[in-house]
Amino acid sequence: MAEAASSTSGVAVNESKGKGNIDDPSVFRSGAHPLANQTVVVPRAASISPQRATHHAMGVPPPKQTVGMPRAAPTSPRRATLHAMGESETPPMQTVVMPRPLGSAPAQQPRPFYGLVETRPPLPANLGRRSTASMYDMVEPMLYLYVTVVKARDLPTMEITGSLGRYVEVKVGNIKGVTKYLEKNAKPLWQQTFAFSRQHIQSSQLEIIVKDKDVLRDNYVGRVVFDMSNVPVRLLPDSPLAPLWYHLSDSHGNKLRHGGHGLGEIMLAVWLGTQTDEAFPEAWHSEAHSLSREELTNTRSKVYYSPKLVYLRVIVIAAQDLIASNKGRPLAETIAKIQMGNQIRRTRPRGGTTNPLWNEEFMFVASEPFEDPEPLVVTVEERVSAGRDVPISRVTIQGLHVHRNGLARSVPSKWFSMSPEMAVEEAATFMSKIQLKMSLETAYHVLDESSHYCSDLQPAAKDLRRAPIGILEMGVLSARGLTGMKNPYCVAKYGDKWVRTRTLLATAEPQWNEQYTWDVFDLTTVITVAVFDNANLHHGAGAYKDQRIGKVRVRLATLESDRVYTYYYPLIALSPLGLKKTGELHLAVRFTCTAWANMQAHYFHPLFPKKHYTDPISVLQMDYLRLQAMQLVTAQLARADPPLRREVVEYMLDVDSKMFSLRRSKANLHRIASLFSGVAAVAKLFDGICRWKNPLATMLVHVMFLHLVCYPELILPMVFLCMIMIGAWNYPWRPLKPPYTDTVLSQVEEFDTFLPPNIDSVLWYTDQSLSDELDEEFDTSPTSRPDDVVQMRYDRLRSTAGRVQTVIGDLVRQGERAQSLLRWHDPRVTPIFITLSLLAAVVLYLTPFQVVALVMGIYFLRPPWLRSRSNLLFNLYTRLPSKDDVML
Repeated sequence: MAEAASSTSGVAVNESKGKGNIDDPSVFRSGAHPLANQTVVVPRAASISPQRATHHAMGVPPPKQTVGMPRAAPTSPRRATLHAMGESETPPMQTVVMPRPLGSAPAQQPRPFYGLVETRPPLPANLGRRSTASMYDMVEPMLYLYVTVVKARDLPTMEITGSLGRYVEVKVGNIKGVTKYLEKNAKPLWQQTFAFSRQHIQSSQLEIIVKDKDVLRDNYVGRVVFDMSNVPVRLLPDSPLAPLWYHLSDSHGNKLRHGGHGLGEIMLAVWLGTQTDEAFPEAWHSEAHSLSREELTNTRSKVYYSPKLVYLRVIVIAAQDLIASNKGRPLAETIAKIQMGNQIRRTRPRGGTTNPLWNEEFMFVASEPFEDPEPLVVTVEERVSAGRDVPISRVTIQGLHVHRNGLARSVPSKWFSMSPEMAVEEAATFMSKIQLKMSLETAYHVLDESSHYCSDLQPAAKDLRRAPIGILEMGVLSARGLTGMKNPYCVAKYGDKWVRTRTLLATAEPQWNEQYTWDVFDLTTVITVAVFDNANLHHGAGAYKDQRIGKVRVRLATLESDRVYTYYYPLIALSPLGLKKTGELHLAVRFTCTAWANMQAHYFHPLFPKKHYTDPISVLQMDYLRLQAMQLVTAQLARADPPLRREVVEYMLDVDSKMFSLRRSKANLHRIASLFSGVAAVAKLFDGICRWKNPLATMLVHVMFLHLVCYPELILPMVFLCMIMIGAWNYPWRPLKPPYTDTVLSQVEEFDTFLPPNIDSVLWYTDQSLSDELDEEFDTSPTSRPDDVVQMRYDRLRSTAGRVQTVIGDLVRQGERAQSLLRWHDPRVTPIFITLSLLAAVVLYLTPFQVVALVMGIYFLRPPWLRSRSNLLFNLYTRLPSKDDVML
């Protein structure tokens, strides 16, 4: 069996005993797959179930579906051999070390089970019937029967005692809805709208029955019957249907009771409409009629907006006339503590002087308008002993004392009088003072999401923002294959606008068909859509966390203008058991350009506002500010009705994206190997030319080399012409489908997953951190330190490794952007680059080489006053797409 192991391309097998059903094709635990350029050390299991051998070949799409990926090869013989190795005589849990051959990893495509499925739904946009009136052409029309119960009058007084109130029952076949109860009111006012899905209606009559709530038995008052064939149809942009008064009749159709008195009248509006009707969001839908009013609120579709965030810069300069907490001893070291809400920053301690000088700068995240509920509190503390700081003076600063700095201007400093628990307006004439310089930096963009998946790049100041360049329209159509009966709803975020679809009850195949629109200011942005399971319908608000089902990202730069993309996107979740497909989300996406020239010019603008480059913020501080911004957004959206819960916002904003992941590190290493595989291929080709493996090719290279030596002015034009030819050659293989999660690239098929912990937002500013690092360096192996110290060091190591992982990803991202220049990943950048290459080839051909060299030398050695703050080609390069979009 050892010979068989060495013949399988040097691949080690790892079959771990995980929990879960191995017959489920959507669950893939840690298993063996071929990975190149690395040595794998794994324990070998004692045995493998026969079902495991066919487990990875089950990801085959259903028939009559177009899978959004290139031709997927069936399970290779090598993979089958790997599973057969499980029957060896190697003792259980023995370590097997097998080196892999050098060379680039083979190109692998995601399996069809996790691929895109292209669809052709009967959308008005696909049928060429784009309506400028309603603009709902990205969803399938769904007919609903709307019934608005307004009020009633002249209702008879019931003789039976114990009456609790009047209510109306709307009944269509076996589906019914009930209004609220109004106690002892002859003219009750309900003002409620019911919506019944037309596809679920099997009756030809609609009954509106007025009843009187009683202790023993509800009393029948009267009813109105409608024939479904006579119900009018309302289409937008028609005005709302006017309600009418209808006479009530008894069960036999009599409108008069004994004595000649009528049964009363009820005001109703009945019509057939679609989900585009303005009554649709607030209507009581047929599947949710059993819910209470509070529970129903948590199922409705809503639109939310993030708070307007801005950076607050505080420079603590100095203090004067400080007084010690104990007058019997001299002043000890002093620290200035700045607090705004839950954001706390501290200066370094300064020696025992009454006039300390700090001159330190801090950044905070504030929400506009900068109001009094979250003032800025500056406290000067005296360090009387190790770990004990005593406040000696304090000042509370309200928002009206802060300057707005939209441009790079110098903000004047100001002295504030300080006293214990005294506001600025009440400060005394002579007391301790502190010098501060404060400004609201509105020229920055406040990051509240990962910089790789930004949906907004505009500065906080309105006068610095650019005009929109297009419109993004998304239709959330449906989902399928959700595991179990759930209460699913979708949340989408782009820019500062969040949308939430309605919650559908107890279904694994939800049909939403809701359309939303956003203004687009930059194409280098990403829209995020996630599906959740509403767990708080019958358990009270906040009792349970809404469960994640999956998330989809779409980068706008990969979309062609005016094209409707309709696909089933895979919903994938990671758990300690491994990878699991939790369903598929059906989306329709379209980007419409409204300013073509501005759109092309955006590729040469800086990615972020200029303030980020002229006065950059450190990476460590930016991560801290991003965490604080996410907390502000989470708190603001949790105050809405219905609220966007904390777990939903954190999942959408990728709050744990900076945490270390061994899987991501391995994936980034493979991205590096794939990036440099092209260099290895060129070196191999050159070696073949030198060795005359192909004599014809070698002679052609010699002729070309001699020609270029004789005419050096052809070198640069030849380079650009080769780029043009490569771009033209790659055009037929350009990606026709938007990027999606690549499970092979993400290394999710053979790793031990773990649940990411909560991020610790504590920043270490103490002097003890350096000594602890030295103590850790000279610690014995195995460690002799207490468990709490080891745990602290492990958390710190994870934080540091997360940053290393981010740096590796950034390096790979730059190389992948260069590759995407000629691969048509962005259908607008590649034509721009080819056009520039053509112009460069013509200019360099017509211009003498000596002139070109002179101009280039003068250009690169130009004086500083002739240099601009941003480079056009660099701006274009930073906007190129990479494989981050397909990383899970």
